[in-house]
Amino acid sequence: MAQGRKLRMGMVGGGPGAFIGPVHRMAAELDGRIELVAGAFSQTAEHSRAAGEAYRIDSARAYANYVEMLDAEGKRPDPIDFVAIVTPNHLHLPVALAALEAGFPVMSDKPATATYAEVLQLEKAVAKSQLPYGLTHTYAGYSMVREARSICASRRLGTIRKVAVEYLQGWLSAPLETTGQKQATWRSDPALNGPGGCIGDIGVHAFHLLEYVTALSVESLNAALRSVVPGRRLDDDCTALLRMDNGATGVLMASQIAAGELNGLRLRVYGEKGSIDWRQEDPNRLRVKWLDGPEEIRHAAGGYLSDDARVVTRLPGGHPEGYVEAFAVLYREFADALVAWHQKKPNSLPATLPGIRAAVRGMRFIDRAIESSKSGRWINF
Repeated sequence: MAQGRKLRMGMVGGGPGAFIGPVHRMAAELDGRIELVAGAFSQTAEHSRAAGEAYRIDSARAYANYVEMLDAEGKRPDPIDFVAIVTPNHLHLPVALAALEAGFPVMSDKPATATYAEVLQLEKAVAKSQLPYGLTHTYAGYSMVREARSICASRRLGTIRKVAVEYLQGWLSAPLETTGQKQATWRSDPALNGPGGCIGDIGVHAFHLLEYVTALSVESLNAALRSVVPGRRLDDDCTALLRMDNGATGVLMASQIAAGELNGLRLRVYGEKGSIDWRQEDPNRLRVKWLDGPEEIRHAAGGYLSDDARVVTRLPGGHPEGYVEAFAVLYREFADALVAWHQKKPNSLPATLPGIRAAVRGMRFIDRAIESSKSGRWINF
């Protein structure tokens, strides 16, 4: 690729009424490394063209479907460099397989696929293609999440004994899917979403954050999934007890019927010497508490932070960075990986960027949580 040029992104999904598509576009373009140049944005050619106009791309590159996009872009002298998948879950696998087969790296929204069986197909396809594959577990991009991860890796907390992660929302407390609200409709439909409702939408984020920060792996779990709102076909409330591979225990709560909650993602990690506490709604602060010492409140952009935290900070302290900036960190790292891949460098995807392993672990968690809830028993991960 020509040195210094922007990477060209082709997006599948993100048409009229979409939430996450415009976020992907903003995040990808924030650091000036990537530009959206093409897409198959909707299920109809008309809506895709309308989205292309809204995104201000060349009308000839607003395609009727992703098959047409991959075929046409592969023939251009200036083709897209990668595909971003921002569709409902049922399309994640077919789009990813088609993109990889056509020779395009993939950046996908989470969860990676609709089912666990599908993610195993994807894992094989990624290995066969040897192309970069990234997964946008957004919260991995926050500076203070990177700081929490660094603290855990340093073992300053001592042996981790207890973990607690919760992701509480209230937006599905009423049956919004019966009103035609687009985001609620597809998330409540097993054919579009997959078998995991709340557990697949936000529970998988909580699970990833826990393993990402602590570097521990869940070994077994006992989960209870409920559909609280009458008539809802998928779970909207979940609780899981966890056992980690170092002997620690944990609890994971995820709910979309927690009335009054907005985006209440919180992680607490308790070691033998101290603990950490991070909240997504106050993302620029990390509380560190010691068994015998003063409580610390660490701030984003602090000169005392780890290199991992400081390298993903854009602004001076006191200038809050949030969701889009964290999202953009992942796209910046993916851009670095693409450049390295073009230069034939091996293992180009950084360990800080979620990839196919996170994809498989996340889908396995959803699958195991559903199975545990059905049986009412502890099961091995």
